[in-house]
Amino acid sequence: MYRGNVSAYIRNSLTNKTCIGNITVPKKMEPPIFVYYQLDNFYQNHRRYVKSRSDKQLRSAAYEYSTKECEPEARYKSEVLVPIVPCGLIAWSLFNDTYSLIKKDKVLDINKKGIAWKSDTKVKFGSNVYPKNFQSNDLIGGGKLNESIPLSQQEDLIVWMRTAALPTFRKLYGKINTSLEAHDTITVVLENNYNTYSFGGQKKLVLSTTSWIGGKNDFLGIAYLTVGGICLFMALNFILLYVFKPRPLGDPSYLSWNRKAVS
Repeated sequence: MYRGNVSAYIRNSLTNKTCIGNITVPKKMEPPIFVYYQLDNFYQNHRRYVKSRSDKQLRSAAYEYSTKECEPEARYKSEVLVPIVPCGLIAWSLFNDTYSLIKKDKVLDINKKGIAWKSDTKVKFGSNVYPKNFQSNDLIGGGKLNESIPLSQQEDLIVWMRTAALPTFRKLYGKINTSLEAHDTITVVLENNYNTYSFGGQKKLVLSTTSWIGGKNDFLGIAYLTVGGICLFMALNFILLYVFKPRPLGDPSYLSWNRKAVS
C-alpha cells in the first residue's frame, strides 16, 4: 500500500511503526550512559525556523498572546482565533520517536529527568505556562504535549527548542543508570513516528559516556589537529628560511642615537 510512498506511511496514524533491531556494546560502559537521537540533513539553523518562537510566551502565561514571530503556527484556526502554546515552527516540529532498550529480556530504565539545562527549566520556560491548542491544526508537525504539565517540566521540548548550529546534530533523549558489559546485546524497540523522509533526512540512536574532559566530539579534535598542524608547518618554514636565507642585520651605528652630532 505504501510502497514507494514512505511519507504517506509515516503520516498515517493507523499504521504500525514499530521497528526492532539489535546493537552490540563494543566495550564496557559505566553509568550514566547517555542516550542520544541524531538527525542528519535537518537545518535547525535556518533563519526563518530559528526566529519562529516566542520567548516571552514560553517564559510567562501573561504573554500567551505574544505570537507575532510564530507564523504560520501562531494561532489555532477555529471559529475564534486563539493562541497556540508553545507557538512557532520549532515547537511544532518536536521530535517524537520513542525508544525502548531491552537487555536479556529486561527493559532498561531510561531516565528522562535532568536532561535539559537548569537555566532553561528555571528561567526560560515558565512553571505557570501550560500547552494549549498544540498540534490542533490540520497539519501535524511532530510530537504532542501533555496539557496538564507546565513547560518547565517538559524536558523533551526544552532540549528540542535549543536549536542546533549544524544540519547533523544529536540531542539528549535520556540517561541509563545501569552499566553495560562488553559484547552485551541490546534490543532496540523504536516507534518510528518522526517524518524525516520528506526532506531526505536520517535518524540514528547513539549510546555514549563521558570522561573528565567531557564527551566525544570529533569536530573539535579535527579542528585542533588541523590548526596545530598548520602552525607547526609555518614554524618549520620560518626556521628553514632563517637558516638557509637569513635576513642581513643592519649596522647599529646608523641609528640616530649612535650618530655624533655634527657641529
